[in-house]
Amino acid sequence: MAFPLLSLIVFMPAAGAAVLMLLRSDDAVRWTALGVTVLDLALCIAMLAGFDTTTHEMQFTETRPWVPALGITYALGIDGISALFVFLTALLGWICVLASWVAIDRKVKEFMVSLLAMQALMLGVFCALDLFLFYVFWEAMLIPMYVIIGVWGGDGRVYAAFKFFLYTLAGSLLFLIGVIVLYFHGGETFDILALTAQDLPFRVQSWLFFAFLIAFAVKVPMVPVHTWLPDAHVQAPTAGSIILAGVLLKMGAYGFLRFSLPMLPEASLYYSTLMLTLSALAIVYGGLLALAQDDLKKLVAYSSISHMGFVTLGIFTLNLRGLEGGILQMFNHGVTTGALFLFVGLIYERTHTRSIADYGGLMKAAPVYTAFLALFTLSSMALPGTNSFVGELLVLSGAFAANLAVGAAAVLGALLGAAYLLGMYRKVALGPASIGVRLKIRDVNARELVTILPLAVFVLWVGLYPRPFLNIIGPSVRHLLTQVHSNGGGQ
Repeated sequence: MAFPLLSLIVFMPAAGAAVLMLLRSDDAVRWTALGVTVLDLALCIAMLAGFDTTTHEMQFTETRPWVPALGITYALGIDGISALFVFLTALLGWICVLASWVAIDRKVKEFMVSLLAMQALMLGVFCALDLFLFYVFWEAMLIPMYVIIGVWGGDGRVYAAFKFFLYTLAGSLLFLIGVIVLYFHGGETFDILALTAQDLPFRVQSWLFFAFLIAFAVKVPMVPVHTWLPDAHVQAPTAGSIILAGVLLKMGAYGFLRFSLPMLPEASLYYSTLMLTLSALAIVYGGLLALAQDDLKKLVAYSSISHMGFVTLGIFTLNLRGLEGGILQMFNHGVTTGALFLFVGLIYERTHTRSIADYGGLMKAAPVYTAFLALFTLSSMALPGTNSFVGELLVLSGAFAANLAVGAAAVLGALLGAAYLLGMYRKVALGPASIGVRLKIRDVNARELVTILPLAVFVLWVGLYPRPFLNIIGPSVRHLLTQVHSNGGGQ
């Protein structure tokens, strides 16, 4: 029997959460949570080290009967599409623990339990090969995120938590209906790989496409179902914003990749122009909203909507460059936007203000902070040499090949990104010094530097040498495109 590596990766944070329940000291809780998340990351590194980049087949698979009467199994596995996101979830897990080391000073045990439980559920989403198991993980992860926002968030945390929960629950209910329909039309099985091989009528595909679209669009989020995101980000604690931007938003895009494209290929091709248009709208609209913000965290939140628009744009170009770029940009967005939310949290802990107008001259007061902020700002702008440049270049290349007008709109969105990001950095780091804020500023300490450095490494690694990452996703992307175009009637 093969070593259950994926089960260990998925359930180690859950086991760690159970151990935390038995601890009394806040310091013991923090160190135990850190140890569990670091060990989980080590297992993910071992997983990537043993990952075969020459095949699109599922790897490290595990299958056990669960509810045989309904065809439900406990099935886990990863391919090139999911491997990077399992790693990203584990990478951000321990960073979230360290980012909360001082910021969370009440109900520390409950917070760390919620954080670890959420990590386990998110890992389960990326590893599940049974549709029912996927839905259990997908739905259950709403609970710890709701708790994190609602208990440890800002003054408007209750409203933001309810809004987040209601939006995502509404999408999940449509997803559940789609799952049931897919079960009966797909041979009464929940096996994701078996369902992918089914040839569903176009009418059924169309209905399922829109049911899944709403469910996944809420998670991404796509315009016009995006309004929960700024509230959730602004009110969430720093770790909540990091995990929300870094991982949770990726699950909607992952749903398109795992379900909509391979299971509904004809509908995906037919409605691809609609999806490209909605993606371009998100890119431009999110950029315009970010440009108008004077709240630092809201600016990053709206920029996240714009950048996720590039992800869905790449996915629905339905060509190799666009799809590879979209998936790589999912990973890049988790690194870069997660880092930006970390930086917002670091400065907020010192000043207790998020107003851009309150900052200024931080380069003199906190040179290390502003140097790294410059790196992640340039990455968010997709400057050559940074991770986002590679992904965005591939997405734009694929977009122009798919639809000239949509490609032009995406370029406009990229220009808006440069405008609001450069404007933000100029005001925060280079503007006139704000004496009241400057007196409260201290530069990053060793603990904070430990959280920043790994993210900076990936910004430069992907930017300067993306081949290992493209090698991981390449075979799975090519296989997915073959499924879409052969089964969907495309060329």
